[in-house]
Amino acid sequence: MPDNPLIARLLDPQQVIVFDGAMGTQLYNKGVFINQCYDELNLRAPDLVRDVHKAYRKAGAEVLETNTFGANRIKLAQYGLETQVGEINRAAAKLAREVAEDDLLVAGAVGPLGVRLEPLGPTSLEEARTAFREQLQALKDGGCDVFILETFADLNEIEQAIRAAREVDPNIPIIAQMTIGSDCHTPYGVTVEDLTQSLDAFGADVIGLNCSVGPQIILDAIEKMVPVTRRKLSAQPNAGMPRDVSGRSMYMASPEYMATYAHHLVQAGAKIVGGCCGTTPEHIAAMVEGVRPLSPRQARVPMKERRHTHPDLPPEDPGVQPVPLAERSKWGGKIARGEFVTSVEIVPPRGVDASKMLRDTGALRDAGVDAVNVPDGPRAQSRMGALLTSVLIEQQVGIETVIHYCCRDRNLLGMLSDLLGAAAVGLRNLLLITGDPPKMGPYPNATAVFDIDAIGLTNLVSQLNHGLDPGGNAIGAPTKFTIGVGVNPAALDPAQELKRFEWKVEAGAEYAITQPVFDVSQLEKFLRTIEHTRIPIVAGIWPLVSHRNAEFLANEVPGVVVPPAIIERMRAASAKSKEHGVAEGIAIAREMLERVRPHVQGVQVSAPFGKVELALEVFRDTLAAAEARAV
Repeated sequence: MPDNPLIARLLDPQQVIVFDGAMGTQLYNKGVFINQCYDELNLRAPDLVRDVHKAYRKAGAEVLETNTFGANRIKLAQYGLETQVGEINRAAAKLAREVAEDDLLVAGAVGPLGVRLEPLGPTSLEEARTAFREQLQALKDGGCDVFILETFADLNEIEQAIRAAREVDPNIPIIAQMTIGSDCHTPYGVTVEDLTQSLDAFGADVIGLNCSVGPQIILDAIEKMVPVTRRKLSAQPNAGMPRDVSGRSMYMASPEYMATYAHHLVQAGAKIVGGCCGTTPEHIAAMVEGVRPLSPRQARVPMKERRHTHPDLPPEDPGVQPVPLAERSKWGGKIARGEFVTSVEIVPPRGVDASKMLRDTGALRDAGVDAVNVPDGPRAQSRMGALLTSVLIEQQVGIETVIHYCCRDRNLLGMLSDLLGAAAVGLRNLLLITGDPPKMGPYPNATAVFDIDAIGLTNLVSQLNHGLDPGGNAIGAPTKFTIGVGVNPAALDPAQELKRFEWKVEAGAEYAITQPVFDVSQLEKFLRTIEHTRIPIVAGIWPLVSHRNAEFLANEVPGVVVPPAIIERMRAASAKSKEHGVAEGIAIAREMLERVRPHVQGVQVSAPFGKVELALEVFRDTLAAAEARAV
């Protein structure tokens, strides 16, 4: 056991310890609105934070948590405070230490970073660990006795936090707490049994749950956790589930109710109890009275015998073998066989009348085009949804679609729901993109989600094709998506574009569609850079219709580069007449198609302003040749 008798009590599996309750709830009740940075109050209003600590000390709490749940560099950046990570965390630890004196423990509170980690997000594991290490070092410098990692949803993220804590000081005990839903699974679908074994293997000294749900569900989860670990268990539920009362979220569980469940939690095997959202000093005082007489229900092996012996992580389900690409769809079949594919991009209608779009897609079907590309809110415009548009096209016209599915408008749960539904109705071909920000569109005040980016979404769809959800749990029959991604050969930062492309391929991308190509030499150069990780490439082709159209694409559409020579050609042609401008745009597009054809496995031709006849004119020779070969 550690020399400090207080820490020895914390780690002793025979001892029951009571933590404090919610900090944010108390600060809110003191008039601090939720649009402010609560962590900054350690510097700006230390008396408010100090008074909360004093109230919990008076209530009988034996451990005080610092007011630092969101005090990491990434979350503080939202308030322009990222350079004050050390100052804020040190101040918080000193405030708690001042109130705790020598007879209570101070736990340095660390929450999630608020961003997705690889493979579902752009933040690397090393970047996450660095951010955690910065915060944890400051908490240690401020005088905390224990690290408490709380309200984590992602096992990958909490592993990095645990590793960072060990790097800061291998002797400071770590309490690792995750959050679950009413089904006793994390938001990523991990069971409490698996998260317990994982946290055990990661090296946490105490394993627990907090937030999101009330004491009943936490009790159910603790009962499932006890048989799979000998680590000490902690439980810090909310004061019930929040209810909306006159526009405010209120937690309705009374102190007496929480005390009753604290008693049940200790009897079930939790030896550290406390409160999360909605709990107050009154709740903690009642819980103290409720658990003091209790002794452990069963003996535990002393923690010192377990510190350096970690069981293997729960075996990872590899899922099932994906359905071969050639069998997933006609589009996927042609790509798998190395055949040249053709598609036309048609923007969904702005309203509910899809009749013109359906007539146009019928013309594409009759002309022999392989698929219709359906954009998902391009340039952040509000149009008919890509998924339902694709259902209309496939069911009423009988031509396959390639669905542009973007991350901008949905969180991870919404994407998972969409994709499962799409698979159920028979949609197969996806082009996964991050999406344009709302400020580009006609509703600049709309809120973007960007819960994950295109790389994370590719990982998600690849998992579904293996029959697994984001938490690695079986979903039954696997999905049968062909996984496409976007790529920009003319990116302003070629090195970053290459890196992201490599990550997309590693995540499971099976083909890529480029931004519109107006400079074939640039495309050729890019293709040479990806030879080591080459997947089939479909080149984007955009028939220009005027000089103004060319300038718009060059200056106002992200990722599109129109060389000056092309703009000059369009200027000269458009000066003659509107018809000359259109004809020149078609001629340029046909030149691009012929020049890129030896280097790519297909083309996606856009229908400018919905004019399908222009796209078909670009394809005229290609489709005629394909028809002749078929005969």
